[in-house]
Amino acid sequence: MINLNSLTQAVGDLEDQSVMSLLTEFVATNPSQEEAQKVVDACQQGMDLVGDLFEKNIYFVGDLIFAGEMLKNAIDVLKPVISDVNTQKIGSIVIGTVQGDLHDIGKNIFVSMAEAAGFEVYDLGIDVAPAAFVQKVKEVKPQIIGMSGVLTLALDSMKNTIQELEEEGLKDSLKIIIGGNPVTEEACRNVGADAFTTNAAEGLKICQEWLK
Repeated sequence: MINLNSLTQAVGDLEDQSVMSLLTEFVATNPSQEEAQKVVDACQQGMDLVGDLFEKNIYFVGDLIFAGEMLKNAIDVLKPVISDVNTQKIGSIVIGTVQGDLHDIGKNIFVSMAEAAGFEVYDLGIDVAPAAFVQKVKEVKPQIIGMSGVLTLALDSMKNTIQELEEEGLKDSLKIIIGGNPVTEEACRNVGADAFTTNAAEGLKICQEWLK
C-alpha cells in the first residue's frame, strides 16, 4: 500500500515527479475502492498544505497554479481506479468573473483548490451577466456563489448580481463570497456579500467554514 503521509507531503512540497511516481505504482497494484479513496483524500490534504504555505507567504501565485495543474494530472493518473470511488462532494459552488471583467487567473486558482478540497464547482467563466448567475443557481441549487473581479467596475456588477438573486428569492439560501483586487470590507457590505477575500487559499477556508 502506498505511504499516504509521503504522498500528502509530496503534494504539499510540489514534488511533481514523486507524486506521479507514487500514484503510477499505486494504480499498478490494482487497489481496492477503499484504498483509492484514501489516496484521493491524501492528495486533498496535500493541497491543504499548499494553501497554508501560500497564506504564510512561503508559496506564491505561481506555486498555486502549479499545484492545481499537478492535482489535475494526479487525478488523470488515478482515473482508472477512482471511477467508482465516492468522492463525497462537501458542497457546491457557482463561480464566475462578473460582467464587464475578463480577468480569471485568481478565479481559476480558486476553482482548482476548491475542486481539490471536495467541492463541486460550476465555473461560468468570464464576463458573466447577473442573469447567468441566477439561471445557474436555479439549475444546480449551490450553497455558495463566488464572484470575482479585478476592475473597479466589477463591484457594480457584483451588486447587480446580488440584487437579481434577491429579487428572484434566491439570496437567503446562499452564502456569497466576492474576490479580487478592488474588494474590501466596505465593498463587501455595499454589494451585499457575506464575505470577501483577496487570495484563493483564504477564500477556500471561508467556504469550508460555512459548510461545517
